This record gives sequence, structure tokens and C-alpha cells, in this order.
Amino acid sequence: MKVIFAGGGTGGHINPAISIADFAASKEENFEALFIGTKRGLESKLVPAAGYDIKYIDIEGFSRKNMLKNVGVMKKLMESRRECRKIIREFKPDCVVCTGGYVSGPVAMAAYKEKVSALIHEQNVYPGLTVKGSEKYVDYLALSFDETVNFLKKKEKCVVTGNPIRPEILKADRESARKKLGIKGRFILVFGGSLGADRINETVIGMLPELRKDRSIKLLFGTGDRNYAKVKKLAADKGITDHDSNIEIVPYINNMADVMAAADIVVARSGAITVSELAALGKPSVLIPSPNVVRNHQEQNAREFEKNGAAAVITESELSSDVLWEKLKTMLNDKKALDAMSENVLKMAKTDALEKLYELMKAMSDK
Repeated sequence: MKVIFAGGGTGGHINPAISIADFAASKEENFEALFIGTKRGLESKLVPAAGYDIKYIDIEGFSRKNMLKNVGVMKKLMESRRECRKIIREFKPDCVVCTGGYVSGPVAMAAYKEKVSALIHEQNVYPGLTVKGSEKYVDYLALSFDETVNFLKKKEKCVVTGNPIRPEILKADRESARKKLGIKGRFILVFGGSLGADRINETVIGMLPELRKDRSIKLLFGTGDRNYAKVKKLAADKGITDHDSNIEIVPYINNMADVMAAADIVVARSGAITVSELAALGKPSVLIPSPNVVRNHQEQNAREFEKNGAAAVITESELSSDVLWEKLKTMLNDKKALDAMSENVLKMAKTDALEKLYELMKAMSDK
């Protein structure tokens, strides 16, 4: 099987594509993958690091603020579509898999013109412009949430697959993880993504003095590499040091599967992959959507979980150290409600996305 993958910009678009490619490679003896992306996006680092070839095109997203700029964007779209058709003719894929981001648009259009079957995968509850614009060009619209079908026109093409979940997350076990990490009491995990989140960091720093008073609660706080030194200094200013055994502040969490599995509550942003992993683990959470994303999709993801009793949501406009600390205390002190949230979030889990996406790839390849 020969497959072209397209997805770029953020890890949320690239990592699912890599996971799908890895899974297909484990199933196919003669599997070949070629990625299409931009030199500016994270794909330029992540794809080669995963061992796959990549071709670059010059494309960017539409501006919602500067309409004149979109004249140039349209020109790049047409040029990149021609370049993608050339790449498809040369590589001769059996099918094309797009995982969102503006790179996916010209690739989906080129596949349609070259009569190569394609699918596009949407990670979030509300579909992005690229997914909506690609509806007529693809054979399948692979969705992560049931609700997403309501926002698309070509409902007959929709297949709910879920988000690809990392194997280490699926294999993680709460009791084994807690034993491995030496955790016996209540455990809160906080992180704002690989780069961190300033507002979450500031809020958590403000509640550390209260947390220090209750040694039965352990906190692991991932600040993001770029903010670690700043957070450590601000924590020290509040009297929080490395001697506070129930508070651990780290720049980056390398063993996320273990710590997420071990946690009683996770405090995090509500990106698509994060919420899908929380669901797979049945993990209660306090979701703090980033307001700085296109279409406010993180709040839409969070509200879908909240609606199903699967998470608590605090927006940044509502966020403060007191609000977060009171929410966490309330949740920790109500085991019945916490267990109910765990049951509800497990109901939203879709853990066989890779298998379903692979089956769609095989169906397209056989056409």
C-alpha cells in the first residue's frame, strides 16, 4: 500500500497522521508513505524524525482579519494544487489521507483531479474550514465526535472513527502507574501543552500556598520549557521550594501516559488529542479552553464533554487561583461525583480509531 499523508502546522494535525502511518506500516508488508507539508510547520521536524519522507509546498491559511492578504493566499492555493498533482502523479499512491490544517486543502483537491481516493480526518467537534471545503473532494469524512456530523453537508460520507490514540495511552493502567510513580494519595496533574500556557501557569502558582497545606494531595505541574524558569522563581517568591514534597514542578512531562493514568484529576487545555486521551483513560478533568485558537474549537470540545457530564469547564475569563482551587477541592471531596464523571467520560471514548482509519484506507485502495 502506498499512501500520501497531508497535515501540517501544529502537532494536533501531524501526530495523528504519523500514528496512522505507523499503524498501517505494522499491518502492510510493503507499505510506503509520503507526507506533504510546509517548511514552516512542525511537520518539517516531526515527520523526518518519525522516519518518513516529506515533500514541501508553499501554502498558508486564509486570514480572517486581512481580506486583501487572501488574494495572495488564493494564488498560493492554485500553485500548490498544481504541485500536489505533480507529486501524486510521480508517487502514484493507492489513496490519500488528510488530517486537517491548510495543507490538506490543495492535497484533497489534487487527489480529486487525479482520481485518487482520499479521506480527511477532523480531530475537533466543530469542523474547520479546510474540512468543510474538502467535503466534495474526498470519499470519506472521518470524524472524531458523533456531534460533528451535524455540521457537515455530505453526511453520507461521514464515518465516526474517533481520534488516533497513542498505544502507550491505551496500555496505561491506573494502579500500575501509581505503583511505578510511588503515588499513594490523591494526585492532580496540570499541564498546558508542550509549550505551556501562561494563564494556567499563573493561576496554578497562585494556588500553591493552599495546596502546600494539604500534604495528602500531590501535584505534578508541567509548565512548558519556555516558562519553567519564570514559574520556579514565582513559586519560590511564594515560599514554594523543592523541599515541598507534595508539589513537583517540571518543564516537560516525558511519561505522560503514566502520570495521566495515575491522576485523580487532570487540569489541561481541551485540544482534540488531549480530550480524546482523557476519554480513553476515563479520566475526570477540569478543562480550560485556549481562547487563542481558530473558531474557538477548544471551548467547543470542552462544552461537548461538559454536556455529557464528562468534564468540568472553566473559561479563561472565569479563571482565577481561588476558582480553580475550589473546583479541585470540591471534586476531590465528592468521590461519587468523581466516579460518575469517570464513567461518563469513558462512554465518550473511541479507542479503535487507528483500526477504523486503516479499514477506510484499504477500502479506498481497493477501488
